[in-house]
Amino acid sequence: MTLPPPRRYMPKPDPVDPPGVPARRAALRLLDAVLRQGLPLEAAIGRATAGIERSDDRALAHAIAAEVLRRLPDLDALIDSATKTRLPDDAKARFALRIALVQALSLGTPPHAAISTVLPLVDGGPRKLVHGVFGTISRGGDQLPEQPTLPDPVAIRWHAAWGDDGIEAAERAMAVPPPLDLTLADPATTAAMADALGGVSLLPGHVRLDSAHVPELPGFEAGSWWVQDIAASLPARLIGAGPGSVLDLCAAPGGKTMQLASAGWSVTAVDSSESRLARLHENLERTQLTAEVIVADLLLWSPPAPVDAVLLDAPCSATGIFRRHPDVLHRVRPSQISELAALQAKLFARAADWVKPGGLLVFATCSLEPAEGEEQLTKFLAARADYSLVPITPEELPVGMTPNPGGWLRTLPGMIDPGGNDGFFIARLRRTA
Repeated sequence: MTLPPPRRYMPKPDPVDPPGVPARRAALRLLDAVLRQGLPLEAAIGRATAGIERSDDRALAHAIAAEVLRRLPDLDALIDSATKTRLPDDAKARFALRIALVQALSLGTPPHAAISTVLPLVDGGPRKLVHGVFGTISRGGDQLPEQPTLPDPVAIRWHAAWGDDGIEAAERAMAVPPPLDLTLADPATTAAMADALGGVSLLPGHVRLDSAHVPELPGFEAGSWWVQDIAASLPARLIGAGPGSVLDLCAAPGGKTMQLASAGWSVTAVDSSESRLARLHENLERTQLTAEVIVADLLLWSPPAPVDAVLLDAPCSATGIFRRHPDVLHRVRPSQISELAALQAKLFARAADWVKPGGLLVFATCSLEPAEGEEQLTKFLAARADYSLVPITPEELPVGMTPNPGGWLRTLPGMIDPGGNDGFFIARLRRTA
């Protein structure tokens, strides 16, 4: 008798998510990466959306996660108001409710779609809990506040530094999408480019738009401009025009390198991230500007000779760019700020040795933490008698920004109205000996 061949075990395939669910599942992974693992949102997007083919679904996952992070304290307050026992911060049910609620209350998703695309993310009893809590909040007509609430640790820290007005400005800044700022390669074209782009100019060589799909704007292919928040454009502007030799340290992705090159400087751009420098190379090619690009650790690398100017946009907590990157509000801890401040001090001291006598050194951080700005400058000047501040003047800045009487610049959210600006600290110094 011939026996039939043995049946081979075939594992069951993973269940196929209904339409709309993969984007929400990716949003869940993004939130887990930021809130539990402490990863930057942009660094987690690739892995979180792996397997999602549609670009609009990937964009939706990012939009949901970013809006949850922007609205997190207010979302959690709503959830806690509708549960008898507080859900743990890391409970999947809480994550699912955050995603459902932010869609219905902030992103304009119909409530039935918001909850139906989230329920597959949870199993068993939590599914019933999520459905019940969402229904309670929806029936109660609860809404999110017009202005997002800062997380308590951030609010306490920034209140100590910037007071009630600083907190109010930060929360106002989170309530609206930031504008699109462009830096022009040729400031002489400012009026013409503002007209062609339908924007407004706040400084020569700058155009501000409400929003746009960047590659489709006039002048993109020709390399006439690049995207750069107006506050981020100020460090290079404060160095002025060339000719001369300049180091752009921590240069990627290259906005300041292109500013300096277009202003007539011979630029050497240095950064430790080869992958981020790839974007700098692309930008230089598009704008037809030139710079020497070096991949190096600034704690180990030194230039062959002193230069006329150095721009050090030092690694920092990046809390000043929270409008576009709300993940920094939740993953940056005081211990990290202290570690970054220690690194900044080392880089500041090294960069100062690379400037010719009579040359300029601009130190900048995109941070709202005094430890990464004012305190750095105070310590540097106490240690370096061969440096003095070159005061920044109101005439060098857009309307609304005012330099500190001490001569440096601290940009706070909301200084420019309308549209706002990123938070920066900038100091310009001259080597006197």
